[in-house]
Amino acid sequence: MKRLFFIIFFLAAAGSVLAQKYAYVDMEYILNKIPTYTNAQKQLEQLSSQYQKEIENKHFVIANMYSDYQKQSSGLSSTVRKQKEDAIISSEKEYKALQKKYFGSDGIMNQKRELLIKPIQESVNLAIQSIAVQNGYALIFNKTDESVIVYTNPAYDVSNIVLGRLGINN
Repeated sequence: MKRLFFIIFFLAAAGSVLAQKYAYVDMEYILNKIPTYTNAQKQLEQLSSQYQKEIENKHFVIANMYSDYQKQSSGLSSTVRKQKEDAIISSEKEYKALQKKYFGSDGIMNQKRELLIKPIQESVNLAIQSIAVQNGYALIFNKTDESVIVYTNPAYDVSNIVLGRLGINN
């Protein structure tokens, strides 16, 4: 009797799963069609390039300091040698602090990314949720994350519907 109940329960559950509607979106495609997103990406790339140049310049200065120190160290007094070593160490600390300031987990780049990109992603997610509710989709997958999806049928791609909901013509 328990076995029969289990089989009936399993079949009912399987039937309800099979009755669910699924769709997918290509998040990369959607985001690249949104002008504010592409502009934000360009701003982030420019800012990143600017910060990277600043960091590289700092590294170049440190490398020159160290090279000069190596060339001169044998002729320097212990006091002057210690001062130069301290200056190099201090510059290296500044270099690492600058990297963290710009590219660390709480750095300027992450803050700027949150400011520029997050609102766009939230509006896309709201559009996707609205489409899911309106069309009765149980799940909408992100096609861009290919680690989960092996095959996608283009008939279930709702990316253009999301763009339409966002007011973007493709």
